[in-house]
Amino acid sequence: MARPKAFEKDAALDAATRVFRERGFAGSSAADLTRAMGIGRQSLYDTFGDKAQLYRAALARYTAQETEAHLVALSTGPRAIDGLEIMLARVRAKAGEPCLAVGAVCEFGRTLPELTTIQAAAERALAGALAARLGEAQDEGDVAADLDVGEAAAFLIAAIPGIRIAARGGAGAAQLQALAELALRALR
Repeated sequence: MARPKAFEKDAALDAATRVFRERGFAGSSAADLTRAMGIGRQSLYDTFGDKAQLYRAALARYTAQETEAHLVALSTGPRAIDGLEIMLARVRAKAGEPCLAVGAVCEFGRTLPELTTIQAAAERALAGALAARLGEAQDEGDVAADLDVGEAAAFLIAAIPGIRIAARGGAGAAQLQALAELALRALR
Protein backbone atom coordinates (compact mmCIF):
# COMPACT_ATOMS: atom_id res chain seq x y z
CA MET A 1 0.00 0.00 0.00
CA ALA A 2 1.38 3.41 -0.99
CA ARG A 3 2.24 5.88 1.72
CA PRO A 4 0.05 9.02 1.71
CA LYS A 5 1.77 12.30 0.89
CA ALA A 6 3.00 13.94 4.09
CA PHE A 7 3.01 17.52 2.79
CA GLU A 8 0.60 20.24 1.81
CA LYS A 9 0.73 20.61 -1.97
CA ASP A 10 -0.04 24.36 -2.07
CA ALA A 11 2.54 25.12 0.62
CA ALA A 12 5.14 23.12 -1.29
CA LEU A 13 4.20 24.93 -4.50
CA ASP A 14 4.52 28.29 -2.75
CA ALA A 15 7.98 27.28 -1.53
CA ALA A 16 8.99 26.31 -5.07
CA THR A 17 7.63 29.63 -6.32
CA ARG A 18 9.91 31.49 -3.92
CA VAL A 19 12.92 29.59 -5.28
CA PHE A 20 11.92 30.24 -8.91
CA ARG A 21 11.27 33.92 -8.15
CA GLU A 22 14.72 34.34 -6.69
CA ARG A 23 16.75 32.13 -9.02
CA GLY A 24 14.71 31.69 -12.19
CA PHE A 25 14.10 28.39 -13.91
CA ALA A 26 17.66 27.69 -15.05
CA GLY A 27 19.16 28.71 -11.71
CA SER A 28 16.90 26.45 -9.64
CA SER A 29 18.12 22.90 -9.18
CA ALA A 30 15.95 19.98 -8.12
CA ALA A 31 17.93 19.91 -4.86
CA ASP A 32 17.16 23.62 -4.25
CA LEU A 33 13.50 22.99 -4.90
CA THR A 34 13.07 19.85 -2.79
CA ARG A 35 14.99 21.45 0.09
CA ALA A 36 12.78 24.54 0.02
CA MET A 37 9.62 22.49 -0.43
CA GLY A 38 10.53 20.11 2.39
CA ILE A 39 9.88 17.06 0.23
CA GLY A 40 11.88 14.29 -1.35
CA ARG A 41 12.80 14.18 -5.00
CA GLN A 42 10.35 11.35 -5.69
CA SER A 43 7.49 13.30 -4.09
CA LEU A 44 8.33 16.24 -6.34
CA TYR A 45 8.12 14.05 -9.44
CA ASP A 46 5.07 12.10 -8.25
CA THR A 47 3.12 15.25 -7.37
CA PHE A 48 4.31 17.89 -9.80
CA GLY A 49 6.02 15.99 -12.61
CA ASP A 50 9.34 17.33 -13.77
CA LYS A 51 10.93 20.72 -13.03
CA ALA A 52 9.30 22.30 -16.09
CA GLN A 53 5.83 21.17 -14.95
CA LEU A 54 6.53 22.48 -11.46
CA TYR A 55 7.60 25.82 -12.94
CA ARG A 56 4.38 26.02 -14.99
CA ALA A 57 2.31 25.26 -11.90
CA ALA A 58 4.21 27.87 -9.89
CA LEU A 59 3.79 30.47 -12.64
CA ALA A 60 0.07 29.72 -12.98
CA ARG A 61 -0.51 30.05 -9.24
CA TYR A 62 1.67 33.15 -8.93
CA THR A 63 0.10 35.00 -11.88
CA ALA A 64 -3.40 34.15 -10.63
CA GLN A 65 -2.58 35.53 -7.18
CA GLU A 66 -0.88 38.65 -8.54
CA THR A 67 -3.68 39.33 -11.00
CA GLU A 68 -6.28 38.96 -8.26
CA ALA A 69 -4.34 41.34 -6.01
CA HIS A 70 -4.15 43.89 -8.86
CA LEU A 71 -7.88 43.54 -9.49
CA VAL A 72 -8.71 44.04 -5.82
CA ALA A 73 -6.50 47.14 -5.68
CA LEU A 74 -8.09 48.50 -8.86
CA SER A 75 -11.56 48.17 -7.41
CA THR A 76 -10.60 50.13 -4.29
CA GLY A 77 -11.33 53.78 -3.69
CA PRO A 78 -14.29 56.03 -4.29
CA ARG A 79 -13.11 57.06 -7.78
CA ALA A 80 -11.62 54.99 -10.57
CA ILE A 81 -8.38 57.01 -10.51
CA ASP A 82 -8.02 56.04 -6.84
CA GLY A 83 -8.07 52.37 -7.80
CA LEU A 84 -5.37 52.99 -10.41
CA GLU A 85 -3.25 54.85 -7.85
CA ILE A 86 -3.76 52.11 -5.25
CA MET A 87 -2.78 49.41 -7.73
CA LEU A 88 0.42 51.28 -8.63
CA ALA A 89 1.12 51.87 -4.93
CA ARG A 90 0.87 48.11 -4.41
CA VAL A 91 3.29 47.55 -7.28
CA ARG A 92 5.74 50.06 -5.76
CA ALA A 93 5.45 48.48 -2.31
CA LYS A 94 6.28 45.00 -3.64
CA ALA A 95 8.65 46.10 -6.40
CA GLY A 96 11.80 45.06 -4.57
CA GLU A 97 10.62 41.45 -4.42
CA PRO A 98 11.42 39.20 -7.37
CA CYS A 99 8.45 38.77 -9.70
CA LEU A 100 8.01 35.34 -11.24
CA ALA A 101 6.00 36.73 -14.14
CA VAL A 102 8.69 39.26 -15.06
CA GLY A 103 11.35 36.60 -14.55
CA ALA A 104 9.54 34.20 -16.87
CA VAL A 105 9.33 36.80 -19.63
CA CYS A 106 12.99 37.75 -19.18
CA GLU A 107 14.11 34.12 -19.16
CA PHE A 108 11.85 32.69 -21.87
CA GLY A 109 10.17 35.57 -23.68
CA ARG A 110 7.31 34.02 -25.63
CA THR A 111 9.24 30.91 -26.71
CA LEU A 112 7.28 28.38 -24.64
CA PRO A 113 3.58 28.25 -25.59
CA GLU A 114 2.52 26.76 -22.25
CA LEU A 115 4.05 29.70 -20.36
CA THR A 116 2.76 32.21 -22.90
CA THR A 117 -0.77 30.88 -22.39
CA ILE A 118 -0.53 31.44 -18.63
CA GLN A 119 0.93 34.93 -19.01
CA ALA A 120 -1.50 35.93 -21.76
CA ALA A 121 -4.55 34.91 -19.72
CA ALA A 122 -3.39 37.01 -16.77
CA GLU A 123 -2.59 39.92 -19.06
CA ARG A 124 -6.04 39.75 -20.69
CA ALA A 125 -7.77 39.77 -17.32
CA LEU A 126 -5.74 42.72 -16.09
CA ALA A 127 -6.04 44.61 -19.39
CA GLY A 128 -9.81 44.25 -19.34
CA ALA A 129 -10.07 45.49 -15.77
CA LEU A 130 -7.67 48.36 -16.43
CA ALA A 131 -9.58 49.42 -19.55
CA ALA A 132 -12.85 49.37 -17.62
CA ARG A 133 -11.39 51.43 -14.77
CA LEU A 134 -9.80 53.84 -17.23
CA GLY A 135 -13.18 54.27 -18.93
CA GLU A 136 -14.72 55.07 -15.55
CA ALA A 137 -11.92 57.54 -14.86
CA GLN A 138 -12.67 59.20 -18.22
CA ASP A 139 -16.34 59.49 -17.27
CA GLU A 140 -15.30 61.05 -13.95
CA GLY A 141 -13.03 63.54 -15.71
CA ASP A 142 -9.78 62.22 -14.19
CA VAL A 143 -8.33 60.78 -17.41
CA ALA A 144 -8.14 62.43 -20.84
CA ALA A 145 -11.38 61.99 -22.76
CA ASP A 146 -9.53 61.21 -26.01
CA LEU A 147 -7.35 58.52 -24.45
CA ASP A 148 -7.71 55.06 -25.99
CA VAL A 149 -8.36 52.96 -22.87
CA GLY A 150 -7.04 49.78 -24.49
CA GLU A 151 -3.73 51.44 -25.35
CA ALA A 152 -3.57 53.05 -21.91
CA ALA A 153 -4.18 49.65 -20.27
CA ALA A 154 -1.33 48.18 -22.34
CA PHE A 155 0.88 51.09 -21.27
CA LEU A 156 0.14 50.45 -17.58
CA ILE A 157 0.76 46.72 -18.03
CA ALA A 158 4.18 47.63 -19.45
CA ALA A 159 4.81 50.14 -16.64
CA ILE A 160 4.33 47.51 -13.92
CA PRO A 161 7.36 45.37 -14.84
CA GLY A 162 9.29 48.57 -15.54
CA ILE A 163 8.75 49.69 -11.95
CA ARG A 164 9.64 46.24 -10.64
CA ILE A 165 12.83 46.03 -12.69
CA ALA A 166 13.82 49.54 -11.61
CA ALA A 167 13.43 48.50 -7.96
CA ARG A 168 15.44 45.30 -8.45
CA GLY A 169 18.09 47.45 -10.12
CA GLY A 170 18.40 49.64 -7.04
CA ALA A 171 15.87 52.44 -7.55
CA GLY A 172 14.79 53.94 -4.25
CA ALA A 173 11.31 54.70 -3.00
CA ALA A 174 11.35 58.27 -4.35
CA GLN A 175 12.29 57.13 -7.83
CA LEU A 176 9.63 54.39 -7.80
CA GLN A 177 7.06 56.95 -6.67
CA ALA A 178 8.11 59.25 -9.51
CA LEU A 179 7.76 56.41 -12.05
CA ALA A 180 4.24 55.61 -10.83
CA GLU A 181 3.26 59.27 -10.84
CA LEU A 182 4.61 59.70 -14.35
CA ALA A 183 2.56 56.71 -15.51
CA LEU A 184 -0.59 58.28 -14.06
CA ARG A 185 0.28 61.71 -15.46
CA ALA A 186 0.53 60.17 -18.94
CA LEU A 187 -3.16 59.30 -18.66
CA ARG A 188 -4.30 62.87 -18.15
